[in-house]
Amino acid sequence: MYDPAQLRTFLAVAQTLSFTQAAHRLGLRQSTVSQHVRRLEDATGRQLFSRDTHSVELTEDGEAMLGFARTILQAHERASAFFAGTRLRGRLRFGASEDFVLTRLPEILESFRRDHPEVDLELTVELSGTLHERLEAGRLDLVLAKRRAGDTHGELVWQDTLTWIGAPRLRLDPDRPVPLIVFPPPGITRARALEVLELHGRAWRIACTSTSLSGLIAAAQAGLGVMAHTRGLIPPGLVPVPARAGLPELGDVDFVLLHGHRHDAAQEAADALASAILAAGDRLHRPAGPRRPASRPVSRPAGRRGSP
Repeated sequence: MYDPAQLRTFLAVAQTLSFTQAAHRLGLRQSTVSQHVRRLEDATGRQLFSRDTHSVELTEDGEAMLGFARTILQAHERASAFFAGTRLRGRLRFGASEDFVLTRLPEILESFRRDHPEVDLELTVELSGTLHERLEAGRLDLVLAKRRAGDTHGELVWQDTLTWIGAPRLRLDPDRPVPLIVFPPPGITRARALEVLELHGRAWRIACTSTSLSGLIAAAQAGLGVMAHTRGLIPPGLVPVPARAGLPELGDVDFVLLHGHRHDAAQEAADALASAILAAGDRLHRPAGPRRPASRPVSRPAGRRGSP
């Protein structure tokens, strides 16, 4: 019913919110991209994008089409591979933040391995900031990571709220610096925690640093301090810090997919894994209603800093 080429073009425009960037990514002329979107809108009988000379935004029907398009394309790819007798091959270098590795990733990778047994998957688990850097350096083909505040690149998988968490028995002294349990730089949750504390003039100190999420969780469970963490993924034994502690709100965090720049068998494998992750995100984590614009960066006020 819906042309796969038109659906791929739709997803590229939805991801970049730019007909020009989508054309560049797909290797098409901008007029062809516009034609694909127009024909898909004719086929659905709905407007999928609201656009003017300055901006492109998904409509409510466009948001609904996101999930349908990914599901249709995933089914199309599986059917084509089955009846053509071809299998995806190649080496896929995939990077993921530890938040996702400890939750939904094992199930997704199991399904991906079952569907594409001849793909050599190399998994890197790192800080989101480090994953961004490795992708830009060409050392990864696909990344699932948090997006820095103010960034708009990447395809949204889901959005959640960051919250302060700690041991149930933890009590914070309002007259003393907030004890923080954090990833080392360039950890994105670390940066967000420090920015909001500075913005609100709240003194802080580093109580524990670890490159491992498991290490941070152990420190928090031991009562060493508080950590910024995704509300929907709070580990067992830890709870949100009560509002009476007076800690400032951390805002939302986006988990996004970012592709590398290879154009070989690894790119096909990356597209297939991205489709599986996005389908899981649509089922479980995608927020209801239209997307909210990306948060603005938190400005740093002059003055008070905590200890390094």
